Amino acid sequence: MMRILFLPFLQIPTGHHTVADAMIRSLGNRISNLECSKIDFFSYADKRLEKAFRLTYLTWIDHSPQTFVWIYRNFVYPTKSTKHFNWYEYKFLDKMNSLLQEEQPDLIVCTQAFPSFLIDRLKNSGIATAPVINVYTDFFVNKLWGTEYIDYHFVPDQNIKAQLISQNNIDPSKIFVTGIPVDECFLPRTASESTLPYHILISGGSGGLGDIEHLLYSLPGKKEKSYTFSLLCGKNKKLYKDIRSLKLPNLKPLSYISSRETLNSLYDEADAIITKPGGVTISETLHKKLPIFVHSALPGQEQINKNYLSEKKLIYDLDLNYPVAKQLDAFFKDQNEQILWQNRVDSYLSKIECHAWEKILELALGQSVKPPIYKETVNISQVPS
Repeated sequence: MMRILFLPFLQIPTGHHTVADAMIRSLGNRISNLECSKIDFFSYADKRLEKAFRLTYLTWIDHSPQTFVWIYRNFVYPTKSTKHFNWYEYKFLDKMNSLLQEEQPDLIVCTQAFPSFLIDRLKNSGIATAPVINVYTDFFVNKLWGTEYIDYHFVPDQNIKAQLISQNNIDPSKIFVTGIPVDECFLPRTASESTLPYHILISGGSGGLGDIEHLLYSLPGKKEKSYTFSLLCGKNKKLYKDIRSLKLPNLKPLSYISSRETLNSLYDEADAIITKPGGVTISETLHKKLPIFVHSALPGQEQINKNYLSEKKLIYDLDLNYPVAKQLDAFFKDQNEQILWQNRVDSYLSKIECHAWEKILELALGQSVKPPIYKETVNISQVPS
């Protein structure tokens, strides 16, 4: 029996869990003699501390974003080279070693930086572990990830691979471009011509966060017939009730959706999405080839994602001080831009070397896999003059 240990962080339904769950489902659908365990290391190490941190985390970044940015920039993703502070190592290193001894995994998959950091420290001190894979869930690598003693790296794109090679001196043969892993149900939408009214999906993530209130003021009013909106409120019950009380005919609130099939159907029915730049949501919608408009970004990792994705022109940044309908019109009325965006997405997907679960099979069981094939629906030469 092959044992694979997946290590996310916190019990909040974040992308770290979503990515781990997607890989576990894909592996479980193909191998019967495989045992996959997913353990939130923070809860394992200290349940009380994890609960306290979890309960304050979302409130913190929502009410005091500047302090979150300062801590993130100075301790997690510094703009200049700094040494890791080791005050938390003393508490958690022994716990991590105990977890690995208890689980005895044949392969370890880290979908969050802190478990990776700790295992890297353990291996640096001479403690042997099973092979370790870092699966990066954002479009950058923060400084907390362990890298020196990690065996394999699953990265979002070729640029991140190049950065790990040049900045961290990692052997290129240990780095695989898998994209940010998503569930296999998120296949490209069937090509069809959009018709009025355009249906726009709005997402604030599982917590229903972001500058949603500001966005609502920028949305078209009742008289606007070109757009209808479905708003994913996540677990933000107050937001859901507030939207329902407005009774707007062109705005439908949706409570937390746990079913990936239901979410996939919503993607299929939409003509575009307005969202925050969370790594997993962006990856899902890129695989669906759904035009992406960003309404806001939480401080820290989402802001860095946004900057990177904007540079690659894979997303459109909304100005909430300007009517949203006019900004959507600029895209939907410009056939050239739609084709160019599709080409950029096709180019991104075509550079993915393999799916994460396929590479895990290859590494763990020696089963060779073929690269995924993404059919390019539009070629740059087809852009009308």
